[in-house]
Parts: sequence; C-alpha cells; structure tokens
Amino acid sequence: MSTEPTPRLPLDRGRVLAAAVRLADQKGLDGLSMRSLAGELGVVPMALYKHVASKDALVAGMIDTVVAGYPAPEPGLDWRESARFRILGARDALVLHPWLRSAIEASRHRTPTVLAHMDAVAGDLLGGGLSADLTHHAMHALGHRIWGFSPEAFDDAATSTPENSAELERVARERFPHIVAITLDSLERTGGAGCDSHYEFAFTLDLLLDAFARLHASGWASPRTAGPSSR
Repeated sequence: MSTEPTPRLPLDRGRVLAAAVRLADQKGLDGLSMRSLAGELGVVPMALYKHVASKDALVAGMIDTVVAGYPAPEPGLDWRESARFRILGARDALVLHPWLRSAIEASRHRTPTVLAHMDAVAGDLLGGGLSADLTHHAMHALGHRIWGFSPEAFDDAATSTPENSAELERVARERFPHIVAITLDSLERTGGAGCDSHYEFAFTLDLLLDAFARLHASGWASPRTAGPSSR
C-alpha cells in the first residue's frame, strides 16, 4: 500500500512572516536569521527573498504582523477609554512577543500598518473633541507609550551580592536617603516584589489622558510662536 507524500503548503509572505514571529518568540531577534527561518519553513534561504528583501524588511513585516493584530475598542467608548484600550492592547502584545520592543525602537520606517495604529490613537483624541493642536502635543507626550512601553532612564537591575549588599545599603542610606525611602516603602507595600511595571505604565497613561482632558476642557491652545526656549 503506497502513501502519497503530504503536499507542502505554498510559501507566501504571510506564511513567512508568521513563521518569523514564532521563531523570534522562541529565540529572540538575535536567534532569527534568514537561514534559521528557512530551516523552520523547510525551504532554501534563497526562497525567502521572493517575499522579503532582507532581514530588516523581514523585521518590519513582523512588526506589521503584530500591530495589525492589536485589538480594537468597541464603538461608542469614551475617547479616553478607547485610547487606553488600544494602548494597553499594544502593551499586551509586548508580553506575547518580547522581541517587539527592541524591533520598534530600532525601526526607522513608518509602514502603512504602523501609521494606521498611530492614526487610530489620534482619531480617538480628535473624536473626543480635542483640537488638532492639543492632539498633536498629546501624541508627542504619549510617545512610545502608544506601542506599549515607556523607556526608562536607567536599568533597575540589581548589582549587589549577599557579600556587599549590607555595605551598599549603608552607603545608599547616607548618600541617597530619598531614593532609599521610596524604595523601602514600595518593597513594604508589595511584600518585597517592588515595582509592578504594568501598573506603573497604566498609572502614567491615566495621568496623561486625564491631563489631556483637563486641557481640552480649559480651551488650551499652544503658543503660536513657540521656540526652543519657550517656557
């Protein structure tokens, strides 16, 4: 009894990008190459170049694939809730795809898919009655938050060891008492867990959205001749 070989699915751009996303989810962007992706798909590397011109083009397409899947808010929501839903949905995508943040930060091109998400967030604000002027400044204030993250000035990673932690704590209490005070308070309130990055993100997002609402209600407008030294 003979068996027919299982037909191979035809290769197309969507299949290439979906496989690249899966591979990056497992191995990160450093573990993704045209060769490793070709192996994942069971094709020779040259077959991929019919669908993506380079690794940069591949990563841009992967960003588009994830961004296109961001959840959309239900119609009729308040503009703040609608914008909040989109932005927190973008943050959820970062949890599913840890490579996405670095890919977005390194990207220098705004594809139609990327522009569509930006347009949707701006549309929420404009739809709530905010002026184009205030919406322009609000988008700058939101910055990377529309993609679900907010760059921090420094890494929070601990550098102490059991051998030197007591001495570091003593020096910190003497030289940086205010930082120590808020750190110890946070540790006490959270049972030693420290900062919850997701809560901190939502906290700042809500502050910004509420601020935009107050500015809108007050009839705020930007100065017409604002320059580098405007205060």
